[in-house]
Amino acid sequence: MRIIFMGTPDFAVPCLKALIESDNEVVGVFTQPDKPKGRGYELAPPPVKVCAVENNLQVFQPVTMRDGTALEIINSLNADLIVVVAFGKILPKEILESVQYGCINIHASLLPHLRGAAPIQWSIINGDEITGVTAQQMDIGIDSGDVLMTETMSIPDDMNAGELFDALSEMGANVLMKTIDSVKNGTLNSIKQDDSKSTYASMLSKELCPVDFSKSAKDVHNLVRGLYPWPVATTKINGKTYKIHKSQKVSEKFNGKCGEIVDNNNRLVVMCGDGNCVEILEIQAEGKRKTDTASFLRGHKIEIGTVLGE
Repeated sequence: MRIIFMGTPDFAVPCLKALIESDNEVVGVFTQPDKPKGRGYELAPPPVKVCAVENNLQVFQPVTMRDGTALEIINSLNADLIVVVAFGKILPKEILESVQYGCINIHASLLPHLRGAAPIQWSIINGDEITGVTAQQMDIGIDSGDVLMTETMSIPDDMNAGELFDALSEMGANVLMKTIDSVKNGTLNSIKQDDSKSTYASMLSKELCPVDFSKSAKDVHNLVRGLYPWPVATTKINGKTYKIHKSQKVSEKFNGKCGEIVDNNNRLVVMCGDGNCVEILEIQAEGKRKTDTASFLRGHKIEIGTVLGE
């Protein structure tokens, strides 16, 4: 089968590699334009482009998919199927209908739950215990196409968004290849999504980062692991902002008010709104590297009773 691949970040690379290693032919790769990166703001290629170039594939990086140029390229490639994985651009109707088998998208949630840009992070922030990957037949809506195949996994209580990202990217490659095999065999069954059960995973922003310790310990812990490795949860300690990279829920019981440090003996234990506590395991001061809390406390005096967030 002749396939066009569209994708941009690390998440999409296992899917592209699986296609390259299969008996299918990747006739072209669409990805976002190179973007400035690092302190020198030098242009850096997206991970999908790096993978495509390493495998001698044609790469196209249109600024827009809507001016007809991308459609011309697609038509010239004479593909049977378009595979879309975290591409980051909305495809117009004429592209969705431009090839025989349309566009199949690999999405990192169990649709219709968590449609949108950041399903991996929001599944953790929301405290979901189960997630997975969905292959969907794309339509003009946002992740609203018919479900073609799913695979599920449980989310361990200590797994962060970066770790879940890696797990689901590999799962996505497996789901993609099974879906393509079903297309070839004519055994694919599509299921219409129930829009009334849909939820939305909005883009992440730094406005989400400040931790509200009036919430439950579970909610605080979920926010910390859901925002790692980006944009990372934050709090203020004695007026200075610190990033919280890692936390855990605490079984011991303490007395204190929301946000109060209740144990500083080589650890930082913080009271939350439900009367339970979280322990900060990794922390980062502004302009410094992240460190474990015991090392941090050797250079910072944080008194019992200090209230975080003030």
